[in-house]
Amino acid sequence: MNSSSEEAPIVFVYGALRSGTTVFRLMLKAHEGISCPGEVDFLFDYLARDASHPTGWRYDKASLSTDRVFRAKQITLSPVLDGLDQLTDMLEQLKARSPGLMVLTVHRHATHIFETLPDALFIHLLRDPRDVARSSIGMGWAGTLYYGVDHWINTETEWDEIFGRVSHRQVIELKYEDLFTDLDYNLRRVCEFLGVPFSAAMLKYHETSTYGPPDPSLIEQWRRCSEPREIALMEGKADLLMQARGYALAGKQRSAGPIERLGLFLVDRARVWRFGIRRFGVKIYLSEKFSRWLGLTRFHNHVGNQIQEATTRRLK
Repeated sequence: MNSSSEEAPIVFVYGALRSGTTVFRLMLKAHEGISCPGEVDFLFDYLARDASHPTGWRYDKASLSTDRVFRAKQITLSPVLDGLDQLTDMLEQLKARSPGLMVLTVHRHATHIFETLPDALFIHLLRDPRDVARSSIGMGWAGTLYYGVDHWINTETEWDEIFGRVSHRQVIELKYEDLFTDLDYNLRRVCEFLGVPFSAAMLKYHETSTYGPPDPSLIEQWRRCSEPREIALMEGKADLLMQARGYALAGKQRSAGPIERLGLFLVDRARVWRFGIRRFGVKIYLSEKFSRWLGLTRFHNHVGNQIQEATTRRLK
């Protein structure tokens, strides 16, 4: 895709949370010519259109400066730059820290990314939404498949907003299921797309991380771990997107009525709260909730950091 005489493009791995973006990043990071600074959703979370600014965009710097991931990256915000100038400066800071083709991981804001960086390349990473929803429950983000699939729907809906505008030369689609079935072939596809030679070190990512080698048993876990009613309701919510992405329906999808949706919501919230209290303790978990509701920003960030640290310790 790129030659040595041209400036290397910015590459984004775009996929829903729990779609395998982390393990895929480790595979790319093992390549000697690729730099993977990690998740950078903060680059676009606080960026909005503003016709009054020369670049047409403006950052909410106050909120950006308190973002936990942003702070962990130790990026310096310029007192004089804003909008696309500030975005460019942050990208340059990330790139300066390690050589090689820079590949960044994002889970949302496809439109913002394309409109601010129209020449960017995209690796669109997909995973069966039933497994995404199942994994979201395991993370404590949702208590039911019905709600656990929401962020997958949002990520893929945003992707549809730019898909027709992005050149086919800018995009490669990669399915989690295919990656874990034939790692060598699919990593070679990715390297060819990026314009870098294949490196066998990518196949050995597990030797320098806490992740194990590709395990095909992680595919279609939903078949073993979900009740038919759960699948039917979730598929009724995501059926069109699932079929558009090539995921066959189990066959008995249905829509939830108002009363059933209320019941699902109450069950979902109860399970999420129970999970949070069990993992983080009553004091920390409730402090995070109430400080957010009351707008106690500084205290909320303090408690949020504690939760983030505890979550990170449990992750691979």
